[in-house]
Amino acid sequence: MYDTILLPYDGSDGARAVLDHVAELADATDATVQVVYVADTSRDSVTTVGSEVVDALEQEGEAVVEEAKGTLVTAGVDVETDVVQGDPAATVVEYADRYGADLIVMPSRGRKGASRVLLGSVAEKVIRLSPVPVLTVRMREDERLQFPYERVLVPTDGSAAAGHAADHAVALAATLGAEVDVLSVVDDGGLAADVRSLVGDEDDDSEATAAVQTVADAAAEQGVDAVTAVEHGSPAETIEAYVDANDIDLVVLGTTGRGGLDRLLLGSVAERCARSVPVPVLTVPNQPDE
Repeated sequence: MYDTILLPYDGSDGARAVLDHVAELADATDATVQVVYVADTSRDSVTTVGSEVVDALEQEGEAVVEEAKGTLVTAGVDVETDVVQGDPAATVVEYADRYGADLIVMPSRGRKGASRVLLGSVAEKVIRLSPVPVLTVRMREDERLQFPYERVLVPTDGSAAAGHAADHAVALAATLGAEVDVLSVVDDGGLAADVRSLVGDEDDDSEATAAVQTVADAAAEQGVDAVTAVEHGSPAETIEAYVDANDIDLVVLGTTGRGGLDRLLLGSVAERCARSVPVPVLTVPNQPDE
Protein backbone atom coordinates (compact mmCIF):
# COMPACT_ATOMS: atom_id res chain seq x y z
CA MET A 1 0.00 0.00 0.00
CA TYR A 2 2.75 2.43 0.98
CA ASP A 3 6.47 2.23 0.24
CA THR A 4 7.73 5.31 2.09
CA ILE A 5 5.99 7.20 4.90
CA LEU A 6 7.42 10.64 5.63
CA LEU A 7 7.15 11.68 9.29
CA PRO A 8 8.12 15.26 10.20
CA TYR A 9 9.04 14.85 13.87
CA ASP A 10 10.01 17.20 16.70
CA GLY A 11 10.22 14.83 19.66
CA SER A 12 7.45 16.43 21.72
CA ASP A 13 5.30 14.30 24.02
CA GLY A 14 2.32 14.29 21.68
CA ALA A 15 4.50 13.48 18.72
CA ARG A 16 5.79 10.38 20.51
CA ALA A 17 2.24 8.99 20.58
CA VAL A 18 2.00 9.66 16.86
CA LEU A 19 5.33 7.86 16.41
CA ASP A 20 3.83 4.68 17.85
CA HIS A 21 0.84 5.04 15.50
CA VAL A 22 3.12 5.46 12.49
CA ALA A 23 5.11 2.39 13.53
CA GLU A 24 1.93 0.29 13.50
CA LEU A 25 0.84 1.69 10.13
CA ALA A 26 4.26 1.11 8.58
CA ASP A 27 4.38 -2.45 9.91
CA ALA A 28 0.92 -3.21 8.50
CA THR A 29 1.73 -1.79 5.06
CA ASP A 30 5.38 -2.88 4.77
CA ALA A 31 6.55 0.71 4.51
CA THR A 32 9.83 2.39 5.37
CA VAL A 33 9.48 5.43 7.64
CA GLN A 34 11.53 8.49 6.72
CA VAL A 35 11.84 10.62 9.88
CA VAL A 36 12.79 14.23 9.17
CA TYR A 37 13.47 17.10 11.55
CA VAL A 38 13.12 20.54 9.98
CA ALA A 39 15.33 23.21 11.52
CA ASP A 40 13.00 26.17 11.09
CA THR A 41 15.07 28.90 9.44
CA SER A 42 11.94 30.99 8.87
CA ARG A 43 11.95 32.03 12.54
CA ASP A 44 13.26 35.55 13.20
CA SER A 45 15.39 34.32 16.09
CA VAL A 46 17.19 31.98 13.70
CA THR A 47 17.55 34.10 10.59
CA THR A 48 18.76 37.20 12.45
CA VAL A 49 21.20 35.55 14.85
CA GLY A 50 23.02 33.49 12.28
CA SER A 51 24.51 30.06 11.72
CA GLU A 52 25.25 29.23 15.35
CA VAL A 53 21.56 29.04 16.16
CA VAL A 54 20.91 26.94 13.08
CA ASP A 55 23.72 24.62 14.12
CA ALA A 56 22.15 24.28 17.56
CA LEU A 57 18.82 23.39 15.99
CA GLU A 58 20.50 20.82 13.79
CA GLN A 59 22.20 19.25 16.79
CA GLU A 60 18.85 19.08 18.56
CA GLY A 61 17.35 17.56 15.43
CA GLU A 62 20.01 14.85 15.23
CA ALA A 63 19.19 13.78 18.79
CA VAL A 64 15.45 13.83 18.10
CA VAL A 65 15.58 11.70 14.95
CA GLU A 66 17.96 9.20 16.54
CA GLU A 67 15.53 8.74 19.43
CA ALA A 68 12.70 8.20 16.94
CA LYS A 69 14.81 5.74 14.98
CA GLY A 70 15.40 3.67 18.11
CA THR A 71 11.66 3.43 18.79
CA LEU A 72 10.86 2.42 15.21
CA VAL A 73 13.68 -0.12 14.96
CA THR A 74 12.49 -1.71 18.21
CA ALA A 75 9.04 -1.99 16.62
CA GLY A 76 10.59 -3.84 13.68
CA VAL A 77 10.13 -0.99 11.19
CA ASP A 78 12.65 0.03 8.53
CA VAL A 79 13.62 3.64 9.14
CA GLU A 80 15.79 6.39 7.71
CA THR A 81 16.46 9.78 9.26
CA ASP A 82 17.40 13.26 8.10
CA VAL A 83 17.81 16.79 9.44
CA VAL A 84 17.19 19.67 7.05
CA GLN A 85 16.85 23.45 7.15
CA GLY A 86 14.01 25.55 5.80
CA ASP A 87 10.46 26.76 6.16
CA PRO A 88 8.67 23.74 7.72
CA ALA A 89 5.62 23.37 5.45
CA ALA A 90 7.38 24.04 2.16
CA THR A 91 10.34 21.89 3.16
CA VAL A 92 8.14 18.92 4.09
CA VAL A 93 6.29 19.07 0.77
CA GLU A 94 9.48 19.46 -1.25
CA TYR A 95 11.12 16.63 0.67
CA ALA A 96 8.21 14.29 0.00
CA ASP A 97 8.35 15.08 -3.70
CA ARG A 98 12.14 14.80 -3.97
CA TYR A 99 12.43 11.47 -2.21
CA GLY A 100 9.27 9.82 -3.48
CA ALA A 101 7.27 9.54 -0.26
CA ASP A 102 3.73 8.29 -0.91
CA LEU A 103 2.29 9.33 2.47
CA ILE A 104 3.05 12.19 4.86
CA VAL A 105 2.02 11.85 8.50
CA MET A 106 1.61 15.26 10.15
CA PRO A 107 1.40 15.47 13.95
CA SER A 108 -0.69 18.54 14.81
CA ARG A 109 -1.96 20.38 17.84
CA GLY A 110 -5.63 21.25 17.38
CA ARG A 111 -7.45 23.64 19.72
CA LYS A 112 -11.12 23.43 20.56
CA GLY A 113 -13.43 26.31 19.78
CA ALA A 114 -13.87 28.65 16.84
CA SER A 115 -10.20 29.67 16.89
CA ARG A 116 -8.77 26.16 16.79
CA VAL A 117 -5.79 25.84 14.48
CA LEU A 118 -3.24 23.23 13.55
CA LEU A 119 0.31 23.37 14.85
CA GLY A 120 1.63 26.70 13.56
CA SER A 121 -0.57 26.17 10.49
CA VAL A 122 2.18 23.85 9.23
CA ALA A 123 -0.07 20.81 8.93
CA GLU A 124 -2.78 22.83 7.21
CA LYS A 125 -0.30 24.25 4.70
CA VAL A 126 1.05 20.78 3.99
CA ILE A 127 -2.51 19.53 3.33
CA ARG A 128 -3.01 22.34 0.80
CA LEU A 129 0.34 21.93 -0.95
CA SER A 130 1.15 18.24 -0.81
CA PRO A 131 1.01 16.19 -4.03
CA VAL A 132 0.67 13.00 -1.95
CA PRO A 133 -1.84 11.95 0.74
CA VAL A 134 -1.44 13.49 4.19
CA LEU A 135 -2.46 11.73 7.40
CA THR A 136 -3.11 14.35 10.07
CA VAL A 137 -3.02 13.16 13.67
CA ARG A 138 -3.87 15.69 16.37
CA MET A 139 -1.76 15.52 19.52
CA ARG A 140 -4.59 15.96 22.01
CA GLU A 141 -5.86 13.87 24.90
CA ASP A 142 -9.25 13.46 23.19
CA GLU A 143 -7.70 12.08 19.99
CA ARG A 144 -8.55 8.42 19.40
CA LEU A 145 -5.63 6.52 17.92
CA GLN A 146 -7.07 3.09 17.18
CA PHE A 147 -5.00 0.74 15.04
CA PRO A 148 -5.55 -1.24 12.99
CA TYR A 149 -8.39 0.90 11.69
CA GLU A 150 -11.62 -1.09 11.85
CA ARG A 151 -14.07 1.49 10.44
CA VAL A 152 -13.02 4.01 7.80
CA LEU A 153 -15.35 6.90 6.96
CA VAL A 154 -15.37 7.94 3.31
CA PRO A 155 -17.32 11.16 2.67
CA THR A 156 -18.14 11.66 -1.01
CA ASP A 157 -19.90 14.18 -3.23
CA GLY A 158 -19.57 12.18 -6.42
CA SER A 159 -16.79 14.38 -7.82
CA ALA A 160 -13.62 13.03 -9.42
CA ALA A 161 -11.61 14.23 -6.42
CA ALA A 162 -13.89 12.41 -4.00
CA GLY A 163 -13.73 9.31 -6.17
CA HIS A 164 -9.94 9.35 -6.14
CA ALA A 165 -9.94 9.65 -2.34
CA ALA A 166 -12.51 6.85 -2.08
CA ASP A 167 -10.32 4.55 -4.19
CA HIS A 168 -7.44 5.21 -1.81
CA ALA A 169 -9.65 4.59 1.23
CA VAL A 170 -11.00 1.31 -0.13
CA ALA A 171 -7.50 0.07 -0.98
CA LEU A 172 -6.32 0.91 2.55
CA ALA A 173 -9.37 -0.76 4.09
CA ALA A 174 -8.71 -3.87 2.02
CA THR A 175 -5.10 -3.93 3.19
CA LEU A 176 -6.07 -3.61 6.85
CA GLY A 177 -9.23 -5.73 6.81
CA ALA A 178 -11.38 -2.73 7.73
CA GLU A 179 -14.93 -1.87 6.69
CA VAL A 180 -15.95 1.46 5.19
CA ASP A 181 -18.78 3.83 5.96
CA VAL A 182 -19.68 5.88 2.88
CA LEU A 183 -21.37 9.20 3.65
CA SER A 184 -22.71 11.94 1.41
CA VAL A 185 -23.82 15.21 3.00
CA VAL A 186 -26.27 17.40 1.09
CA ASP A 187 -25.23 20.90 2.14
CA ASP A 188 -28.50 22.83 1.92
CA GLY A 189 -28.24 24.65 5.25
CA GLY A 190 -27.26 27.98 3.70
CA LEU A 191 -30.10 28.12 1.19
CA ALA A 192 -33.50 29.68 1.70
CA ALA A 193 -36.55 27.41 1.36
CA ASP A 194 -37.60 28.88 -2.00
CA VAL A 195 -34.10 28.45 -3.42
CA ARG A 196 -33.96 24.85 -2.18
CA SER A 197 -37.21 24.16 -4.00
CA LEU A 198 -35.71 25.49 -7.23
CA VAL A 199 -32.55 23.44 -6.84
CA GLY A 200 -34.55 20.34 -6.03
CA ASP A 201 -34.06 18.39 -2.80
CA GLU A 202 -34.98 15.15 -4.54
CA ASP A 203 -32.33 15.71 -7.22
CA ASP A 204 -29.67 16.38 -4.57
CA ASP A 205 -30.68 13.28 -2.62
CA SER A 206 -30.60 11.18 -5.78
CA GLU A 207 -27.11 12.40 -6.66
CA ALA A 208 -25.93 11.76 -3.12
CA THR A 209 -27.40 8.25 -3.13
CA ALA A 210 -25.71 7.50 -6.44
CA ALA A 211 -22.40 8.83 -5.11
CA VAL A 212 -22.36 6.59 -2.03
CA GLN A 213 -23.51 3.56 -4.01
CA THR A 214 -20.64 3.99 -6.47
CA VAL A 215 -18.14 3.80 -3.63
CA ALA A 216 -19.95 0.88 -2.00
CA ASP A 217 -19.84 -1.04 -5.30
CA ALA A 218 -16.11 -0.36 -5.64
CA ALA A 219 -15.58 -1.60 -2.08
CA ALA A 220 -17.53 -4.79 -2.78
CA GLU A 221 -15.29 -5.51 -5.76
CA GLN A 222 -12.31 -5.56 -3.38
CA GLY A 223 -14.07 -7.63 -0.74
CA VAL A 224 -14.57 -4.69 1.62
CA ASP A 225 -17.82 -4.43 3.57
CA ALA A 226 -19.54 -1.06 3.22
CA VAL A 227 -22.50 0.75 4.72
CA THR A 228 -23.96 3.90 3.16
CA ALA A 229 -25.66 7.02 4.48
CA VAL A 230 -27.05 10.28 3.07
CA GLU A 231 -27.57 13.18 5.44
CA HIS A 232 -28.42 16.89 5.24
CA GLY A 233 -26.54 19.64 7.04
CA SER A 234 -23.17 21.33 7.35
CA PRO A 235 -20.64 18.88 5.86
CA ALA A 236 -17.86 19.28 8.44
CA GLU A 237 -20.25 19.23 11.39
CA THR A 238 -22.16 16.26 10.00
CA ILE A 239 -18.93 14.32 9.43
CA GLU A 240 -17.75 15.06 12.97
CA ALA A 241 -21.09 13.93 14.42
CA TYR A 242 -21.01 10.75 12.32
CA VAL A 243 -17.51 9.95 13.59
CA ASP A 244 -18.64 10.29 17.20
CA ALA A 245 -21.83 8.27 16.72
CA ASN A 246 -20.33 5.37 14.78
CA ASP A 247 -16.93 4.62 16.34
CA ILE A 248 -15.02 5.70 13.24
CA ASP A 249 -11.23 5.22 13.39
CA LEU A 250 -10.16 7.15 10.29
CA VAL A 251 -11.69 9.73 7.92
CA VAL A 252 -10.51 9.82 4.30
CA LEU A 253 -11.29 12.96 2.26
CA GLY A 254 -10.43 14.46 -1.10
CA THR A 255 -8.98 17.96 -0.97
CA THR A 256 -11.10 19.39 -3.79
CA GLY A 257 -14.83 19.15 -4.36
CA ARG A 258 -17.74 20.62 -6.27
CA GLY A 259 -18.90 24.22 -6.02
CA GLY A 260 -22.06 26.19 -6.74
CA LEU A 261 -25.64 25.37 -5.88
CA ASP A 262 -25.12 21.66 -6.62
CA ARG A 263 -22.37 21.27 -4.06
CA LEU A 264 -22.64 18.28 -1.75
CA LEU A 265 -19.29 18.19 0.07
CA LEU A 266 -15.54 18.80 0.17
CA GLY A 267 -13.50 21.90 -0.72
CA SER A 268 -12.28 23.37 2.58
CA VAL A 269 -14.22 20.67 4.45
CA ALA A 270 -11.09 18.50 4.48
CA GLU A 271 -9.12 21.17 6.32
CA ARG A 272 -11.95 21.78 8.79
CA CYS A 273 -12.20 18.07 9.54
CA ALA A 274 -8.45 17.83 10.08
CA ARG A 275 -8.82 20.54 12.72
CA SER A 276 -11.81 19.16 14.55
CA VAL A 277 -12.59 15.45 14.31
CA PRO A 278 -11.13 13.36 17.16
CA VAL A 279 -9.61 10.69 14.89
CA PRO A 280 -6.87 10.79 12.23
CA VAL A 281 -7.85 12.39 8.93
CA LEU A 282 -6.31 11.26 5.65
CA THR A 283 -6.53 13.89 2.91
CA VAL A 284 -5.95 12.72 -0.66
CA PRO A 285 -5.11 15.31 -3.32
CA ASN A 286 -6.45 15.34 -6.84
CA GLN A 287 -4.48 13.57 -9.51
CA PRO A 288 -2.70 16.01 -11.85
CA ASP A 289 -5.16 15.48 -14.70
CA GLU A 290 -8.16 16.21 -12.49
